[in-house]
Amino acid sequence: MCVFLCPFFVFPLQKGEVFLLLLLKNVVHDVQDHCLFNIESLEIFEGDRIGLIGRNGVGKSTLLGILAGTIQPSEGNITRYCPCSYIAQLEDIMIWPDKVIENSLARQFAAKLEYSETMSGGEKTRYRLATAFGQERQLLLADEPTANLDISGAELLQTKLQNYQGAFVLVSHDHWLLDAVCNITWEIDESHFRVYHGNYNDYLTQKENERKQEEREYENYSREKKHLEQAIRDRQSHSALARKAPKRMGNSEARLHKMGDQKAKANLDKAAKAIQSRLTKLEEKAKPKVAPTINFGLSTAEGLYSKIVMRGEKVNKSFGSRILFRDAGFNIMKGQKVALCGGNGCGKTTLLKMIMSGDEQIYVSPGVRIGYFAQDMKDLNPAQSIITNVMAGSVQDEGFVRNLLAWLLFRGDDVYKKVGVLSGGELVRVALAKIMVSQANILLLDEPTNYLDLSSIEALEDVLADYDGTILFASHDRKFINKIATHLMVFVREGIQTFTGNYEQYLQDGQARKDKKSKLTEEERLLLEYRLTDILSRLSVTKDNDVFARLDEEYRALCMKLK
Repeated sequence: MCVFLCPFFVFPLQKGEVFLLLLLKNVVHDVQDHCLFNIESLEIFEGDRIGLIGRNGVGKSTLLGILAGTIQPSEGNITRYCPCSYIAQLEDIMIWPDKVIENSLARQFAAKLEYSETMSGGEKTRYRLATAFGQERQLLLADEPTANLDISGAELLQTKLQNYQGAFVLVSHDHWLLDAVCNITWEIDESHFRVYHGNYNDYLTQKENERKQEEREYENYSREKKHLEQAIRDRQSHSALARKAPKRMGNSEARLHKMGDQKAKANLDKAAKAIQSRLTKLEEKAKPKVAPTINFGLSTAEGLYSKIVMRGEKVNKSFGSRILFRDAGFNIMKGQKVALCGGNGCGKTTLLKMIMSGDEQIYVSPGVRIGYFAQDMKDLNPAQSIITNVMAGSVQDEGFVRNLLAWLLFRGDDVYKKVGVLSGGELVRVALAKIMVSQANILLLDEPTNYLDLSSIEALEDVLADYDGTILFASHDRKFINKIATHLMVFVREGIQTFTGNYEQYLQDGQARKDKKSKLTEEERLLLEYRLTDILSRLSVTKDNDVFARLDEEYRALCMKLK
């Protein structure tokens, strides 16, 4: 990821009451004889807050690069009417407008003042965000700006985008973020580019309405087509019967019958041709595509008889002088779906690794069979094929595995690809498939939505929401946590706090506690008002300047408390 200042622009062009910031005309981009997208016309105005979505590999990052000017399209023209900041994913196009960022922005983003290659992923992201927002450009282009950010970082980014004075185009797999900040959604789907008004939820509603409309149109088309085809067959059949004389009719009578029925036969043939013409002119409607479904058959809590499947008592963990846990404790009950929540480096991954390594501080119930998804995905053998990796340890037959892989977009000969050549999103899908066909009855998942596109994340949400076994997972995706979790383990101050409910309920509970803490009881209010009266009387008689200043300061503080 990097920050890039677009170099070529002219001053903003005003159209009506708003300024036009960027214009694309007849932009086509091809990759190896495959058209990624074909955009006839596209405009970005001031105030536009655009979310760009689509599956992995459809060209979202490419389009953002074209908007920024770091990629030249195969065809078409781009006119930029203002400078823009570009937060890209690729390190090899790193261009830094400034080497040092402002102190205030550095504090806001908890970022270091100067960039260094030794920074962690989260630190680099925070530095680039601070740099981009510090430029205060009229147009911001951001490609996965929440990458490696913890929840607090994502919430800060959300606030900054909500308050951003310019326009922006945002590529993100964070459903929550897209809903909170966007008023326009761009979609790239199988080379087609479409614009929808509204945030991501609005987009989903519109897509569902489109799907239903397509189904209705296809049903009407199919019904009319069948009706016309049957009408043609009926008339052709009647015409053929009209030519035949009854069996017991003599030759003379048959000739008279044939001559007398010529007009009826001609009318039937004419009607059949007219219906055929209607059938030919009938506008064909394609059958709506239906996403393949599969019963994942995830193993459940079979073989687990203990109510408590994992327990930690006085868990301690440190790295040198850095303490992660001090006398931390937790219980994980059978059937719970527990989200590990906390900032970068608080110990979520460490705790999962401690469980996997059999750390003696953590009790694991007999009969537990863990399916572990690690961020580094080291359980996959890069030298072996996808199908070989997934079949290793599978309790399902190869037919089931192939169907599962097809649902995960590995179709046909794709299953023979070596794991070592796969992209990040593809690796995640293979690792998840391996867990899905294992005999695991408890899932440990460390950031399972990393590198997945929105549709893949939503499919994974559905699978895990329906799973009736136990899940312990770490994630910074707020919507994912909210959809899956029944309980939270929150990492704070070298300890672990537990909460019953999902992420939204946790936020509501925190706000309620904050509101309750901020409210004064009637008794407290009376005491403050009594003290305020006392100070006013003393202020009116004192002649000592120091005493007056001290009483005046206390008076102002009490007024603030009462407010």
